[in-house]
Amino acid sequence: MVHHEVLARARLLAAPGVDGPVSRALEQITGRPVEHPYGGEPDGPFLYVGDTLPDALRTPRLVWFHSVNAGTDALLAAGPWPREALLTRTVGRMGERIAQYVLAWILAECQSVPEHTAQHAGARWHRLPSTLAAGQTAVVHGTGRIGSAVAALLRACSLHTVGVGRTPREVPPGFDRVVTAGGDEERAVLAEARWVVSTLPLTGATEGFFDDARFTAMRGASFLNVGRGACVDMAALEAALRSGTVGRAVLDVLPEEPPATGDRVWGLPRTVVTSHSAGITADEDVVTDFATCWEAVTEGRVPALAVDTGRGY
Repeated sequence: MVHHEVLARARLLAAPGVDGPVSRALEQITGRPVEHPYGGEPDGPFLYVGDTLPDALRTPRLVWFHSVNAGTDALLAAGPWPREALLTRTVGRMGERIAQYVLAWILAECQSVPEHTAQHAGARWHRLPSTLAAGQTAVVHGTGRIGSAVAALLRACSLHTVGVGRTPREVPPGFDRVVTAGGDEERAVLAEARWVVSTLPLTGATEGFFDDARFTAMRGASFLNVGRGACVDMAALEAALRSGTVGRAVLDVLPEEPPATGDRVWGLPRTVVTSHSAGITADEDVVTDFATCWEAVTEGRVPALAVDTGRGY
Protein backbone atom coordinates (compact mmCIF):
# COMPACT_ATOMS: atom_id res chain seq x y z
CA MET A 1 0.00 0.00 0.00
CA VAL A 2 1.25 3.51 -0.82
CA HIS A 3 2.13 5.47 2.31
CA HIS A 4 0.44 8.86 2.44
CA GLU A 5 3.66 10.76 3.23
CA VAL A 6 5.41 9.16 0.26
CA LEU A 7 2.52 9.97 -2.05
CA ALA A 8 2.50 13.55 -0.82
CA ARG A 9 6.01 14.15 -2.17
CA ALA A 10 5.84 11.90 -5.22
CA ARG A 11 6.22 13.48 -8.62
CA LEU A 12 3.55 12.84 -11.24
CA LEU A 13 4.94 11.50 -14.50
CA ALA A 14 2.93 10.55 -17.58
CA ALA A 15 3.45 8.94 -20.96
CA PRO A 16 3.69 11.32 -23.94
CA GLY A 17 0.18 10.38 -25.08
CA VAL A 18 -1.33 11.44 -21.75
CA ASP A 19 -1.79 15.12 -22.48
CA GLY A 20 -4.37 17.81 -23.09
CA PRO A 21 -7.58 17.49 -21.04
CA VAL A 22 -6.42 14.26 -19.39
CA SER A 23 -3.17 15.82 -18.23
CA ARG A 24 -4.96 18.89 -16.86
CA ALA A 25 -7.47 16.67 -15.03
CA LEU A 26 -4.65 14.64 -13.45
CA GLU A 27 -3.03 17.85 -12.25
CA GLN A 28 -6.31 18.98 -10.70
CA ILE A 29 -6.85 15.64 -8.96
CA THR A 30 -3.36 15.36 -7.53
CA GLY A 31 -2.51 19.03 -6.99
CA ARG A 32 0.83 18.74 -8.78
CA PRO A 33 2.11 19.25 -12.34
CA VAL A 34 2.33 16.45 -14.86
CA GLU A 35 5.86 15.81 -16.07
CA HIS A 36 6.53 13.79 -19.18
CA PRO A 37 9.25 11.17 -18.79
CA TYR A 38 12.82 11.65 -19.75
CA GLY A 39 15.83 9.37 -20.10
CA GLY A 40 16.92 9.11 -16.50
CA GLU A 41 15.44 7.76 -13.30
CA PRO A 42 13.77 10.36 -11.05
CA ASP A 43 15.73 11.14 -7.89
CA GLY A 44 12.74 10.54 -5.62
CA PRO A 45 9.39 8.76 -5.44
CA PHE A 46 7.07 9.11 -8.40
CA LEU A 47 3.79 7.87 -9.79
CA TYR A 48 3.27 7.23 -13.46
CA VAL A 49 0.24 7.23 -15.75
CA GLY A 50 0.51 5.55 -19.13
CA ASP A 51 0.19 2.41 -21.20
CA THR A 52 3.72 1.06 -20.91
CA LEU A 53 6.49 1.57 -18.36
CA PRO A 54 9.90 2.56 -19.76
CA ASP A 55 12.77 0.44 -18.46
CA ALA A 56 14.40 3.49 -16.88
CA LEU A 57 11.30 3.93 -14.70
CA ARG A 58 10.98 0.28 -13.65
CA THR A 59 12.64 1.12 -10.37
CA PRO A 60 11.99 0.90 -6.61
CA ARG A 61 11.28 4.65 -6.68
CA LEU A 62 8.04 3.93 -8.56
CA VAL A 63 5.30 3.98 -5.93
CA TRP A 64 2.26 3.69 -8.20
CA PHE A 65 1.55 3.02 -11.86
CA HIS A 66 -1.92 3.72 -13.22
CA SER A 67 -2.49 1.98 -16.55
CA VAL A 68 -4.69 3.72 -19.10
CA ASN A 69 -5.68 0.23 -20.30
CA ALA A 70 -7.73 -2.52 -18.67
CA GLY A 71 -5.29 -5.30 -19.57
CA THR A 72 -1.94 -5.30 -17.79
CA ASP A 73 -0.47 -8.59 -19.05
CA ALA A 74 1.93 -6.95 -21.53
CA LEU A 75 3.01 -4.46 -18.88
CA LEU A 76 3.84 -7.20 -16.38
CA ALA A 77 5.51 -9.40 -19.00
CA ALA A 78 7.88 -6.61 -20.08
CA GLY A 79 10.12 -7.01 -17.04
CA PRO A 80 10.27 -7.49 -13.26
CA TRP A 81 7.68 -5.40 -11.49
CA PRO A 82 8.99 -3.16 -8.66
CA ARG A 83 8.02 -5.14 -5.58
CA GLU A 84 6.32 -2.39 -3.59
CA ALA A 85 4.73 -0.49 -6.48
CA LEU A 86 0.95 -0.29 -6.65
CA LEU A 87 -0.55 -1.12 -10.03
CA THR A 88 -4.05 0.06 -10.93
CA ARG A 89 -5.90 -0.06 -14.22
CA THR A 90 -8.58 1.71 -16.22
CA VAL A 91 -11.87 -0.09 -16.75
CA GLY A 92 -14.31 2.80 -17.05
CA ARG A 93 -17.34 1.86 -19.12
CA MET A 94 -15.42 -0.87 -20.90
CA GLY A 95 -17.72 -3.58 -19.53
CA GLU A 96 -20.72 -1.77 -20.96
CA ARG A 97 -19.02 -1.29 -24.33
CA ILE A 98 -17.87 -4.89 -24.59
CA ALA A 99 -21.29 -6.16 -23.51
CA GLN A 100 -22.96 -4.18 -26.30
CA TYR A 101 -20.40 -5.49 -28.79
CA VAL A 102 -21.17 -9.09 -27.79
CA LEU A 103 -24.92 -8.53 -27.89
CA ALA A 104 -24.67 -6.86 -31.30
CA TRP A 105 -22.94 -9.88 -32.82
CA ILE A 106 -25.35 -12.31 -31.18
CA LEU A 107 -28.36 -10.43 -32.52
CA ALA A 108 -26.71 -10.05 -35.93
CA GLU A 109 -26.39 -13.83 -36.07
CA CYS A 110 -29.99 -14.35 -34.97
CA GLN A 111 -31.21 -11.99 -37.69
CA SER A 112 -28.90 -13.41 -40.41
CA VAL A 113 -27.25 -10.02 -40.86
CA PRO A 114 -24.05 -11.39 -42.48
CA GLU A 115 -26.12 -13.43 -44.94
CA HIS A 116 -28.41 -10.49 -45.74
CA THR A 117 -25.35 -8.30 -46.32
CA ALA A 118 -23.87 -10.87 -48.69
CA GLN A 119 -27.20 -11.15 -50.54
CA HIS A 120 -27.39 -7.39 -50.96
CA ALA A 121 -23.84 -7.29 -52.36
CA GLY A 122 -24.92 -9.86 -54.94
CA ALA A 123 -28.28 -8.21 -55.70
CA ARG A 124 -30.09 -11.35 -54.57
CA TRP A 125 -33.55 -11.61 -52.97
CA HIS A 126 -34.07 -14.64 -50.79
CA ARG A 127 -35.95 -14.94 -47.54
CA LEU A 128 -33.63 -15.90 -44.69
CA PRO A 129 -34.61 -17.32 -41.31
CA SER A 130 -34.35 -15.48 -38.02
CA THR A 131 -34.18 -16.92 -34.53
CA LEU A 132 -34.77 -15.58 -31.05
CA ALA A 133 -31.82 -15.16 -28.68
CA ALA A 134 -34.17 -15.43 -25.70
CA GLY A 135 -34.01 -18.75 -23.92
CA GLN A 136 -30.71 -19.80 -25.46
CA THR A 137 -27.53 -20.30 -23.44
CA ALA A 138 -24.48 -18.07 -23.43
CA VAL A 139 -21.41 -19.35 -21.58
CA VAL A 140 -19.10 -16.55 -20.46
CA HIS A 141 -15.56 -17.44 -19.44
CA GLY A 142 -14.41 -14.88 -16.89
CA THR A 143 -16.69 -13.67 -14.12
CA GLY A 144 -15.00 -10.39 -13.23
CA ARG A 145 -16.17 -6.89 -14.06
CA ILE A 146 -16.26 -7.34 -17.82
CA GLY A 147 -17.65 -10.88 -17.83
CA SER A 148 -20.36 -9.85 -15.39
CA ALA A 149 -21.29 -6.84 -17.53
CA VAL A 150 -21.58 -9.06 -20.61
CA ALA A 151 -23.70 -11.61 -18.74
CA ALA A 152 -25.99 -8.93 -17.26
CA LEU A 153 -26.84 -7.46 -20.67
CA LEU A 154 -27.41 -10.89 -22.21
CA ARG A 155 -29.55 -11.93 -19.27
CA ALA A 156 -31.62 -8.75 -19.68
CA CYS A 157 -32.42 -10.05 -23.18
CA SER A 158 -33.64 -13.32 -21.62
CA LEU A 159 -30.61 -15.43 -22.43
CA HIS A 160 -29.57 -18.08 -19.93
CA THR A 161 -26.10 -17.04 -18.70
CA VAL A 162 -23.51 -19.44 -17.32
CA GLY A 163 -20.18 -18.21 -16.02
CA VAL A 164 -16.95 -20.20 -15.95
CA GLY A 165 -14.41 -19.30 -13.29
CA ARG A 166 -11.16 -20.77 -12.02
CA THR A 167 -12.38 -21.38 -8.48
CA PRO A 168 -15.78 -22.03 -6.89
CA ARG A 169 -17.53 -18.82 -5.85
CA GLU A 170 -20.85 -17.20 -5.20
CA VAL A 171 -22.77 -16.42 -8.35
CA PRO A 172 -21.88 -12.84 -9.43
CA PRO A 173 -24.60 -10.47 -10.66
CA GLY A 174 -25.65 -11.17 -14.23
CA PHE A 175 -25.17 -14.94 -14.13
CA ASP A 176 -27.76 -17.63 -13.64
CA ARG A 177 -25.06 -20.01 -12.48
CA VAL A 178 -21.29 -20.41 -12.37
CA VAL A 179 -19.23 -23.56 -12.92
CA THR A 180 -15.55 -24.25 -12.33
CA ALA A 181 -13.16 -24.44 -15.26
CA GLY A 182 -11.66 -27.78 -16.15
CA GLY A 183 -14.34 -30.16 -14.89
CA ASP A 184 -17.29 -32.13 -16.12
CA GLU A 185 -19.63 -29.20 -15.48
CA GLU A 186 -17.71 -26.97 -17.87
CA ARG A 187 -17.75 -29.61 -20.60
CA ALA A 188 -21.51 -30.04 -20.08
CA VAL A 189 -22.29 -26.32 -20.37
CA LEU A 190 -20.06 -25.99 -23.45
CA ALA A 191 -22.12 -28.73 -25.06
CA GLU A 192 -25.33 -26.82 -24.25
CA ALA A 193 -24.07 -23.39 -25.31
CA ARG A 194 -25.34 -21.45 -28.29
CA TRP A 195 -22.65 -18.83 -27.73
CA VAL A 196 -19.34 -19.05 -25.88
CA VAL A 197 -17.73 -15.76 -24.91
CA SER A 198 -14.19 -15.32 -23.62
CA THR A 199 -13.48 -12.28 -21.45
CA LEU A 200 -10.39 -13.88 -19.91
CA PRO A 201 -7.26 -11.90 -19.04
CA LEU A 202 -3.92 -13.31 -20.17
CA THR A 203 -2.03 -15.09 -17.39
CA GLY A 204 0.09 -18.21 -17.14
CA ALA A 205 -3.09 -20.14 -16.37
CA THR A 206 -5.11 -18.81 -19.33
CA GLU A 207 -2.56 -18.88 -22.16
CA GLY A 208 -3.89 -21.34 -24.74
CA PHE A 209 -6.93 -21.95 -22.50
CA PHE A 210 -9.28 -22.55 -25.43
CA ASP A 211 -7.73 -25.69 -26.83
CA ASP A 212 -8.81 -28.76 -28.78
CA ALA A 213 -10.64 -30.22 -25.79
CA ARG A 214 -12.78 -27.14 -25.17
CA PHE A 215 -13.57 -26.53 -28.82
CA THR A 216 -14.40 -30.20 -29.32
CA ALA A 217 -16.83 -30.00 -26.37
CA MET A 218 -18.85 -27.37 -28.24
CA ARG A 219 -21.59 -28.58 -30.55
CA GLY A 220 -21.72 -25.88 -33.17
CA ALA A 221 -21.67 -22.92 -30.77
CA SER A 222 -20.45 -19.54 -31.92
CA PHE A 223 -17.25 -18.37 -30.22
CA LEU A 224 -16.59 -14.71 -29.41
CA ASN A 225 -13.25 -13.56 -28.00
CA VAL A 226 -13.18 -10.15 -26.35
CA GLY A 227 -10.54 -11.03 -23.76
CA ARG A 228 -6.99 -11.75 -24.93
CA GLY A 229 -5.91 -13.33 -28.19
CA ALA A 230 -3.27 -15.60 -26.68
CA CYS A 231 -5.93 -17.33 -24.57
CA VAL A 232 -6.90 -19.16 -27.77
CA ASP A 233 -5.00 -21.93 -29.53
CA MET A 234 -5.61 -20.64 -33.04
CA ALA A 235 -4.78 -23.96 -34.70
CA ALA A 236 -7.38 -25.66 -32.49
CA LEU A 237 -9.95 -22.98 -33.36
CA GLU A 238 -9.29 -23.40 -37.08
CA ALA A 239 -9.73 -27.17 -36.80
CA ALA A 240 -12.99 -26.71 -34.89
CA LEU A 241 -14.35 -24.24 -37.43
CA ARG A 242 -13.52 -26.60 -40.28
CA SER A 243 -15.05 -29.60 -38.51
CA GLY A 244 -18.15 -27.64 -37.41
CA THR A 245 -17.79 -28.06 -33.64
CA VAL A 246 -17.51 -24.26 -33.64
CA GLY A 247 -20.18 -22.75 -35.86
CA ARG A 248 -18.87 -19.21 -36.16
CA ALA A 249 -16.18 -17.04 -34.61
CA VAL A 250 -15.97 -13.33 -33.86
CA LEU A 251 -12.46 -12.36 -32.83
CA ASP A 252 -11.80 -8.88 -31.52
CA VAL A 253 -8.39 -9.91 -30.18
CA LEU A 254 -5.61 -12.04 -31.68
CA PRO A 255 -2.29 -13.44 -30.47
CA GLU A 256 -0.46 -11.12 -32.89
CA GLU A 257 -1.93 -7.71 -33.68
CA PRO A 258 -2.37 -6.54 -36.31
CA PRO A 259 -2.25 -9.80 -38.28
CA ALA A 260 -0.21 -9.78 -41.47
CA THR A 261 -2.00 -9.76 -44.81
CA GLY A 262 -1.17 -13.43 -45.31
CA ASP A 263 -2.09 -14.54 -41.79
CA ARG A 264 -4.22 -17.70 -41.69
CA VAL A 265 -6.82 -15.90 -39.57
CA TRP A 266 -8.08 -14.08 -42.66
CA GLY A 267 -8.98 -17.41 -44.24
CA LEU A 268 -10.87 -18.93 -41.32
CA PRO A 269 -14.37 -20.02 -42.38
CA ARG A 270 -17.41 -18.24 -40.90
CA THR A 271 -15.16 -15.85 -38.99
CA VAL A 272 -15.13 -12.09 -38.52
CA VAL A 273 -12.05 -10.30 -37.19
CA THR A 274 -12.46 -6.84 -35.67
CA SER A 275 -9.63 -4.49 -34.79
CA HIS A 276 -9.40 -4.79 -30.97
CA SER A 277 -12.18 -2.22 -30.80
CA ALA A 278 -14.84 -3.82 -28.59
CA GLY A 279 -13.75 -1.92 -25.48
CA ILE A 280 -11.81 1.16 -26.51
CA THR A 281 -10.86 3.28 -23.50
CA ALA A 282 -12.02 6.89 -23.61
CA ASP A 283 -10.22 9.81 -21.98
CA GLU A 284 -13.02 10.25 -19.46
CA ASP A 285 -12.55 6.62 -18.39
CA VAL A 286 -8.91 7.27 -17.53
CA VAL A 287 -9.72 10.38 -15.53
CA THR A 288 -12.67 8.86 -13.67
CA ASP A 289 -10.86 5.68 -12.70
CA PHE A 290 -7.66 7.47 -11.71
CA ALA A 291 -9.68 9.83 -9.52
CA THR A 292 -11.40 6.88 -7.83
CA CYS A 293 -8.05 5.19 -7.20
CA TRP A 294 -6.53 8.44 -5.93
CA GLU A 295 -9.34 8.85 -3.42
CA ALA A 296 -8.86 5.29 -2.17
CA VAL A 297 -5.09 5.61 -1.86
CA THR A 298 -5.22 8.94 -0.03
CA GLU A 299 -7.72 7.41 2.41
CA GLY A 300 -5.45 4.44 3.06
CA ARG A 301 -7.55 1.91 1.16
CA VAL A 302 -6.54 -0.51 -1.59
CA PRO A 303 -8.30 0.63 -4.78
CA ALA A 304 -10.89 -1.71 -6.24
CA LEU A 305 -9.01 -1.38 -9.53
CA ALA A 306 -5.71 -2.57 -8.05
CA VAL A 307 -4.01 -5.45 -9.87
CA ASP A 308 -2.54 -8.43 -8.03
CA THR A 309 0.82 -8.41 -9.84
CA GLY A 310 1.48 -12.01 -8.81
CA ARG A 311 -1.74 -13.31 -10.39
CA GLY A 312 -1.67 -10.84 -13.28
CA TYR A 313 -5.20 -9.44 -12.82
